[in-house]
Amino acid sequence: MALNPRNRTAWRTLAGLVVVLATLFGGLALASTLGSATWAPKLGLDLEGGSQVILEPVVVGGREPNAQQIEQAVDIIRQRVDAQGVAEAEVTTLGGRNIVVSMPGQMTEATRQALERSSQLSFRAVLQSAPGTATPTSTTTGTGTSTATPTSTATPTSSGATARPSGSATTSSARSGFPKALQATTPSPSGTGTSASGLTANATPAATTKSTATKSTGAATPAAKPTDGSDLAWITPALQQQFDSFDCATDVAKIVDDPAKPLITCESDFSVKYVLGPVEVFGRDISDATSGLQTLQSGQLGSLYEVRLTFNAKGATDFGRVTTRLVSLTGVRNQFAIVLDDVVISAPTVESAITAGTASITGSFTAESAKALADQLKFGALPLSFQIQTAEQISPTLGSDQLRKGIIAGIIGLLLVVVYSLFQYRALGLVTVSSLVVASALTYTVICLLGWGYDFRLTMAGVTGVIVSIGVTADSFIIFFERVRDEVRDGRPLKSAVEAGWSRARRTILISDTVNFLAAIVLWILAASNVRGFAFTLMVITVIDILVVFLFTHPVLQLLAGTTFFGGGHRLSGLDPQRLGAKTVRYVGRGRVALGAPRGAVEGGPS
Repeated sequence: MALNPRNRTAWRTLAGLVVVLATLFGGLALASTLGSATWAPKLGLDLEGGSQVILEPVVVGGREPNAQQIEQAVDIIRQRVDAQGVAEAEVTTLGGRNIVVSMPGQMTEATRQALERSSQLSFRAVLQSAPGTATPTSTTTGTGTSTATPTSTATPTSSGATARPSGSATTSSARSGFPKALQATTPSPSGTGTSASGLTANATPAATTKSTATKSTGAATPAAKPTDGSDLAWITPALQQQFDSFDCATDVAKIVDDPAKPLITCESDFSVKYVLGPVEVFGRDISDATSGLQTLQSGQLGSLYEVRLTFNAKGATDFGRVTTRLVSLTGVRNQFAIVLDDVVISAPTVESAITAGTASITGSFTAESAKALADQLKFGALPLSFQIQTAEQISPTLGSDQLRKGIIAGIIGLLLVVVYSLFQYRALGLVTVSSLVVASALTYTVICLLGWGYDFRLTMAGVTGVIVSIGVTADSFIIFFERVRDEVRDGRPLKSAVEAGWSRARRTILISDTVNFLAAIVLWILAASNVRGFAFTLMVITVIDILVVFLFTHPVLQLLAGTTFFGGGHRLSGLDPQRLGAKTVRYVGRGRVALGAPRGAVEGGPS
């Protein structure tokens, strides 16, 4: 087989596939030798079993939690379990009061502590901010230039945090539903939330101001004693160094929240990190939080949604004292962060003191996002903890028998595809078989690596997704082969037919896989429980299908087209021009003229 340019390209493509396979298998081997990875996929709760705990919500004062509190508690527990890296966990209610948490494998002590602790919400003054990644400890001026929001014309960001260092990327403002202004509940004439009395949430203003919380001023001398929650004397050299090296993606789980000390934490989307002063207003001092359309000064309802806060007597006093102080500060030190479970859910800036005990948060809310924030403020403020009633190991709901049947079903489906391919395409069907083998190797390795790196667990729904994907993958090969055979029927030599067929099939394959991928994404977003496992495996294998077709099936067919068996149209190759009813072509000048099918050929007949 001569190494013409087309063959060299095919061999290089196959070499790239070999590198991909070697990297995946090598990574899995290294992870299994030095880490906790295994050569078998992790199984979900329905196939492996795991741990189950029953939690009883405990409210301070011995009061009975209501249905709304239980619903919010389920959301809190689910977020905490997911934060521990536990995949495919199930969180449900029992008897309308208790909460049942079922998770695969053994429960770790960190997970147990996360389940039992109370949901803490607090308000802290912002001392310093920076992008959510670690700051290089080299030169100049600390946190640099931060953007503040002295005006109300700013575009709100998704998390309510505006104070960002100069040149840093802001969070996507396209994600609506986070506050633009936290203000006194006195309605504004326009209903836009720009009352002179209140807080304006962090957004990206048209103009930027220098933050006063720079390294030169932020790192106070050790002898300095802070006088209030906004005093930069809280930022010692050691705290400044810790803040600079803090990375939201990896360090949030290590946060230890002491209400009497400053706190290094991040926004909930990890885009911005903060140094916050000690707690000055506790969440338990919020007596109520509701959402709805904003009331205008005329008494009519406006078009903007707002979240309304009401404090008890102590909360109103503390909130008024702090906002009175913050209004005189500039830059990031003008912000008042709302912290829930150790992360910032909003950090508005203060325009004027709010002393009446009521405040309103406005911004680019929808009805749903306003209610979500109100629930966080209302139920997150509850001193609600969870007491473990029982903890036990549970058996798999389906078990090894169902897994065995699922694997048998997959093998049967694979064998049927192989038999059909060999019957329909003769020796060309071996390319289908080889492509499925490569796709299976890639799928198995990727699932094992995802189990190690992201605790992905294969449930029965996921196994079903793998089985269904066999047909999806086979579709791509059939489309390609039929395009090539069409070109052979038109009288093209096989080498030319492969390239012409590929140019026609490639677009169809990409469109088909894109539709499958988008359908899997929609299913992932909208589905609940284990159905998401089906959607996830379908997404993974759709990507693998594209890789196999481009990096294996096409270059292999390019190489086979140069062989005597396939290129010469052997009757068992599946590409015999006579059996395909190919037209006889005579070339005239630069064109070609089809003279009809050869004697005995069946036009368009099956191979």
